[in-house]
Amino acid sequence: MPRVVLLVNPYSSAVTKERVDRVEQALRRRAEVVTRLTEARGHAVELAAGAVGNADAVVVFSGDGTYNEALNGAAGALPFAFLPGGGASVLARALGLPRDPVEAAAAVAEALAAGRTRTMGLGRVNGRRFSFSAGIGLDAAVVRRVEARGRGQDGRRVGNFAVAANAAAEMGRARFRIPPQLALAGHGRAAFVLVANGSPYTYAGRVAIRLSRESGPLAGRLDFAAPVAVTPRFTPRLLTALFRGTIDRTPGVLAGHALDRLEVRCDRPLPLQADGEDLGDVEEAVFEAEPDVLTVVG
Repeated sequence: MPRVVLLVNPYSSAVTKERVDRVEQALRRRAEVVTRLTEARGHAVELAAGAVGNADAVVVFSGDGTYNEALNGAAGALPFAFLPGGGASVLARALGLPRDPVEAAAAVAEALAAGRTRTMGLGRVNGRRFSFSAGIGLDAAVVRRVEARGRGQDGRRVGNFAVAANAAAEMGRARFRIPPQLALAGHGRAAFVLVANGSPYTYAGRVAIRLSRESGPLAGRLDFAAPVAVTPRFTPRLLTALFRGTIDRTPGVLAGHALDRLEVRCDRPLPLQADGEDLGDVEEAVFEAEPDVLTVVG
C-alpha cells in the first residue's frame, strides 16, 4: 500500500476533529497514513519537506494558505492531493474534487490505489510558488486587512462575508480612487495587478472569477489584468467585468494571456499576495510560469 502523509491545519475553517478522523478512515482503506498537524504559520513548509523520502504522496487537508505552504515545501518532489478544509479551498475546487472533504478523501484514496495521477502547472513570484493567484496592490491590501483582524477564539480566520466587507472597506479607504502606481514591463502603467495561474483567479461564492475565458484550469501559464486607474465611475464596470469573466476585454484594463513571465516595478513599496498569503511590501516583482511541475493524485 502507498505511504501517505496527511498534513492537516486544525484551524482551517472546515476542519474538525471528527472530519479528520473520517478523512483518515477513508484514506486508510487504500493507503498507510501518518497524520501531521500544523502548529504555526510556515510549519506546513517544514512538514511537506520532511515527507520527501518518507512517503509516496502528501495529502493536505486545509485551506489555500496551507496548500501554498506545502507546495513551497515539496512541490515537484512528491505527488500531492488537496482536500477542501478552508472557506474557499480554491485549489481543491479548481481540481474538481467534491466539496465534502470525506468524499474527496475517498476519491483520492481510489486514485492512489489505481496509481492515477495528472500534472498541473504553478506560478512563481519572486521565488514563491502559488497555485492559483497572486497580485500587487488592491487585492494584497485586502489580504493584509483580513490577516490584521487575526483569528477568533477558536483559532480560525474570518469567513467569506468578512473578506468581502474588508474589500469594500479598502476601496472606501481609497475613496474608490487608485491612480497608476506600478509599471508592467512591455504593457504600461496601472493601479494594481491581478495574476492568475490559468483559471480561476479565485471564487466569489459559487462564481469562478477568471481573468481570461481562454485559459484552462491551473495551466502553468500566467494571465494578468491590471486596471490603468480606478475611479468611482469605473468601479461598477470593473466589478461587472470580473464577475462576467470579461475583464481582459474591458477598456481601461491592461491584460495578458498565457504568459511565461511578467515583470512589475512599483512607484513605492506595495503589498504582494500569493494564494491569499501576505508576502509583505515589494518595489519589484517577477512573476514566472512553471508548466507541468506538480503531480496531482486523481
